[in-house]
Amino acid sequence: MAATAPAAAHMADVSWKVLELRARSKRSGSIYEPLKSINLPKPEGGSLWDKLDHYYRIVKSTLLLHQSPTTGLFPTKTYGDNQKAKVHDSLYCAACAWALALAYRRIDDDKGRTHELEHSAIKCMRGILYCYMRQADKVQQFKQDPKPSECLHSVFSAHTGDEVFSHEEYSHLQINAVSLFLLYLVEMISSGLQVIYNTDEVSFIQNLVFCVERAYRVPDFGVWERGSKYNNGSPELHSSSVGLAKAALEAINGFNLFGKQGCSWSVIFVDFDAHNRNRQTLCSLLPRESRSHNTDAALLPCLSYPAFALDDEVLFSQTLDKIIRKLKGKYGFKRFLRDGYRTALEDKTRRYYKPAEIKLFDGIECEFPLFFIFMIIDGVFRGNPAQVKEYQDLLDPLLQHTCEGCPVVPKYYYVPADFVELEKKNPGSQKRFPSNSGCDGKFFLWGQAVYIIAKLLADKLISPKDIDPIGRYVAPEDQRNVSMRFSNQGPLENDLVVHVALIAESQRLQVFLNTYGIQTQTPQQVEPIQIWAQKELVKAYFHLGVNDKLGLSGRPDRPIGCLGTSKIYRILGKTVVCYSIIFDLSDFYMSQDVMMLIDDIKNALQFIKQYWKMHGRPLFVVLIREDNIRGSRFNPILDMLAAFRKGIVGGVKVHVDRVQTLISGAVVEQLDFLRITETEEAPVFKRLEELDLPKHSKVKRQSSTPNASELEQQPDVNINDWKSKSTYEILQKFNDCNCLASQALLSSILLKREGPNFITKDGTVAEHIERIYRRAGSKKLWSVVRFAASLLGKLVDSLAPSITNVLVQGKQVTLGAFGQEEEVISNPLSPGVIKKIIYEKCHLQDEREAVVQQELVIHIGWIISNSPELFSGMLKIRIGWIIHAMKYELKIRAGDMPAKDLYQMSPSEVKQLLLDILQPQQQGRGWLNRRQIDGSLNRAPAGFYDRVWQILERTPNGLIVAGKFLPQQPTLSDMTMYEMNFSLLVEDMLQNIDQPEYRQIIVELLMVISVILERNPELEFQDKVDLDKVVQEAFHDFQKDHGLPKGSEKQDDMTAFYNTHPTGKKGTCSYLSKAVITLLLEGEMKPSNDDPCTIS
Repeated sequence: MAATAPAAAHMADVSWKVLELRARSKRSGSIYEPLKSINLPKPEGGSLWDKLDHYYRIVKSTLLLHQSPTTGLFPTKTYGDNQKAKVHDSLYCAACAWALALAYRRIDDDKGRTHELEHSAIKCMRGILYCYMRQADKVQQFKQDPKPSECLHSVFSAHTGDEVFSHEEYSHLQINAVSLFLLYLVEMISSGLQVIYNTDEVSFIQNLVFCVERAYRVPDFGVWERGSKYNNGSPELHSSSVGLAKAALEAINGFNLFGKQGCSWSVIFVDFDAHNRNRQTLCSLLPRESRSHNTDAALLPCLSYPAFALDDEVLFSQTLDKIIRKLKGKYGFKRFLRDGYRTALEDKTRRYYKPAEIKLFDGIECEFPLFFIFMIIDGVFRGNPAQVKEYQDLLDPLLQHTCEGCPVVPKYYYVPADFVELEKKNPGSQKRFPSNSGCDGKFFLWGQAVYIIAKLLADKLISPKDIDPIGRYVAPEDQRNVSMRFSNQGPLENDLVVHVALIAESQRLQVFLNTYGIQTQTPQQVEPIQIWAQKELVKAYFHLGVNDKLGLSGRPDRPIGCLGTSKIYRILGKTVVCYSIIFDLSDFYMSQDVMMLIDDIKNALQFIKQYWKMHGRPLFVVLIREDNIRGSRFNPILDMLAAFRKGIVGGVKVHVDRVQTLISGAVVEQLDFLRITETEEAPVFKRLEELDLPKHSKVKRQSSTPNASELEQQPDVNINDWKSKSTYEILQKFNDCNCLASQALLSSILLKREGPNFITKDGTVAEHIERIYRRAGSKKLWSVVRFAASLLGKLVDSLAPSITNVLVQGKQVTLGAFGQEEEVISNPLSPGVIKKIIYEKCHLQDEREAVVQQELVIHIGWIISNSPELFSGMLKIRIGWIIHAMKYELKIRAGDMPAKDLYQMSPSEVKQLLLDILQPQQQGRGWLNRRQIDGSLNRAPAGFYDRVWQILERTPNGLIVAGKFLPQQPTLSDMTMYEMNFSLLVEDMLQNIDQPEYRQIIVELLMVISVILERNPELEFQDKVDLDKVVQEAFHDFQKDHGLPKGSEKQDDMTAFYNTHPTGKKGTCSYLSKAVITLLLEGEMKPSNDDPCTIS
């Protein structure tokens, strides 16, 4: 036996050599030779000139040689005539030329090399700008409606700048590429380069910023141009794209594109609230890359050089650790798990993969040395020489060399087809071969460019500050006191005090409040400072980035958020302060509830405290209207104003003072883009005018009533009795009755029968309903208000942003009534589309449901932004089911009495009830109640989805519940355990269950199955596992033990089972466990090598 070992080793060695010869023979006419055959002369102790000359020659022969003489772009493939240039790769090539130019600045007599290298970079940047500006029409469309068919292209002809692929042929939507362009643009201009020449270009760049601001809600195809990991043509929201967008926005905010020669009209503006949404989205997505990508090497350039997008050190370490653990290999990093790109098994004739095809690539993914280079750069920036050395030692053996001795970075290392099976059996055992063989191009220019940057940094020929003049990287110890040069959105943490100005809308109101010790100012008293609504500020921003020659309008009609309205603005010589959108007069009934206004103010203050990252204090304007203090509204408002005077509101420190005093400590934004020539007509802006009322007249306070009784909310007519009666009879009854609830019901019959424009003696039906809506609002008849609002098809403001707030936390939203068909929302939608869904899906059983669902979406949007922990374990926010949980909670609270009607509660009471049910369930509750609430909320225990994956691995024929089947294949082949898409698939399987308490029993059952399988590795299910049958078996046993008659086996009679404690001798888990083990023992057992029962 021993003699055969050397022979086997010799044979293996021969096979390696044969394979290497075969691989090299394919490189017909290749200029590469393996590293060991070339001794590259390198001046170790040479002069600075010699060291730079060494890198200059490499850059000239491997990069600049291939730069297009016309556009300045760099081709993806450095051979052949039909050359295409990727924006992303060209940017890194430009950065490389720029980095070497920065090194040459240290030499007085540089023989013109600094100029040459700087202008190579400028030529490339302007080439990209030229290609982009030719697609200005796409920018105009994309900023209004971000669709893949309307985005900027990411690949152009290297020589002409023409489009080369249509949107059907190529995945162009790559927000990361546009963001990287903006980031490098700022970095290069900051170092003294002149890249932008005129105002047309300035306005175009401003419009690019408008597009990038929405990155947090635009799924794209990412760095790898494939979108979803399954490579099926579907885009996803990528952390790497959102992170680069965030970094670009921070860098370009307030930046002058003309550099030191610039003036006020070449400055770029960023929406602070949009930047903040990108920031929130990035933090909620990480450490994942996307729903299908659990992690991805594309995150390295996002978290480290060049973007440094994250200022949370803990999240950074967590994400980086996952990338290294999952993707690092001997030859580089894998792009992501199950990446088939350029593997031996990939079918290169097809653009997309078939379902489950990615399982083929498991364990043989190509490894990219490029990411070792990014880790070297990261080590230099973070002052970690051990990391630099570790990755240099890993990289050096992987480099190839040209005949002239220039280092070549292979694009990837792959497992040859002959060794795929061996590699799969024993990961990491097989030798990999470099890609540079002509099929991918003689040079991988992205790799070459980053390699030169890394070498210049490692050899200390440039410093991190040279290639990061705007200070994107800030060491953790400096973060607290950093002042970002072009952006004040840097990582600052402080015990923020919010400055507050109290504004009364009339002098009469001011005098009245003064009698209670509340000092306010009126709009006249703050003059010459003007007070504007945020919508007026939106109007001003319409003028930003307008360019008729390019067909570009200004900023899209997007509301300004709380952060934006907390700054002071200089507009056309005026000083302007703005009040938040929450003080806007709204047509939606929620504004009638003063407790909601108070709640909104507290939420806004908490939001500002949490997310304000600028130097200078936020100025929050509180607008008090006469309507706010009428009737029962007065005391709550007075209490809030007293809290402002004491200096703390909802846990936030505040300082109340006159506007004129607060201005000195505020952040001032100069809106200089509003330049009006003598021939132009100045835009008209409407400021807040003081109400012209007699100063000493009395404020009417008693025009509103306390909450209406339940009796007033009930109609005195039966809708079924009147549906069959004539229109004339209905109109007569309508005129005779004084009950608003009855009038609303009768109006609904007329509306459905005759339409909204049917004319009566007092106007149209729609006008009748509008009057009912207003009168019911003033009387606080909330049930009637909601019914009328729904009949009128009312839509609350900020519905779309609230849904987006939920989505960016990695959740899905479903709209639709409980027990009915639901619409799943997984990507942001426009208000019009959301309105259509709500009024189609929620109108079926009760008209009021359509508006209550809107209320909940608004509340959930705020709560999830400020307290995301309340939604832990909830992957799908099912609005109809949450309403069911709230109704059930009211039933529990009522005990034996009739339950309170949810629809009769005020919006603030509805919100408080929502907050109550989101809290962890009280221990004193019965198990039926707990399961009802948790099931309605779709809450799952920690690690639940991972456990379902482990069950599926041992269930060849899959799982079924309530008619929904989850197959083992292609699920396990297509997905990985930790990806979000698998969790969503499990949720989809549970979607058909119509009883919340039963859903919770199914969740408990799956946890039980998981534990049993974990403890008994020799067992697996033979047949399809019907979870409903398992629960039925467990319930039968429960009935026997509790002496229940066998005839009452209906699910309706499972109340006692639902109300049983899960653990313990007679707990539900013991019955479920018994049923599971019975099912398992019906099948065959797998023999196990270490089975203690095996004798021989």
